[in-house]
Amino acid sequence: MRPIIEVKNVSKAFGGLQVINNCSIEVAKGSVTGMIGPNGAGKSTLFNIIAGTLAEDSGQVLMDGEDITHETPDALFHRGLLRTFQIAHEFSHMTALENLMMVPPRQDGENLLSTWLRPSLVRDQEAEVRQRALEVIEFINLAHVKNELAGNLSGGQKKLLELGRTMMTDAKVVLLDEIAAGVNRTLLVDLVRNIQRLNQEMGYTFLVIEHDMDMIAELCDPVIVLAQGQVMMQGTIDEVRNNPEVVEAYFGNALDA
Repeated sequence: MRPIIEVKNVSKAFGGLQVINNCSIEVAKGSVTGMIGPNGAGKSTLFNIIAGTLAEDSGQVLMDGEDITHETPDALFHRGLLRTFQIAHEFSHMTALENLMMVPPRQDGENLLSTWLRPSLVRDQEAEVRQRALEVIEFINLAHVKNELAGNLSGGQKKLLELGRTMMTDAKVVLLDEIAAGVNRTLLVDLVRNIQRLNQEMGYTFLVIEHDMDMIAELCDPVIVLAQGQVMMQGTIDEVRNNPEVVEAYFGNALDA
């Protein structure tokens, strides 16, 4: 089966610093693939190149076998490639439910002429979007705060809301950038459960950057270890934990936790 994401010989430098060095990875369709490594390994840079927010110096990125190297984030959104952020990017002055309703593209209510000439169509579509948002907010266990301003939610609730926004469109691949950061252990259980359900029930493919090794161990197979802008190894979390070079050079005792 062709990988859904292929990164081929990608390099990126900032000034004289080579951050990504002829790096190649593959993300299998339907997988939850983890990407770990020390600070400065190039994880976020590679993530941003895949997401279209940063241009590579050389190399190629493919999605479903098609070249997406120079596509913009909005074009990738319409292809079904979405990302979340380490710091949640909610619309803080809108409710949690309204944040979800903002996501679907090409809504007729965004067109001024449609609101004047086809108001019934706009109302019907908005009702459909609202119903979908209600289903999603129930799925992510945030129905009790659906009418709360998103800016008032806890860090963990904002991360759940970001995950929910990926469900408001036809997502194929979701890039998760340290989604566990700042999340308490109770809400982290909800995050992991929802990611697993989206993967198993809806066929989402995930690429996950994460420092929480317990979360990586529970979610991800395979795990890619990045170091100095290149792939050091790829395997199961047990293979990573038991690789002496990885443990000694990059993680010390962190992987023994």
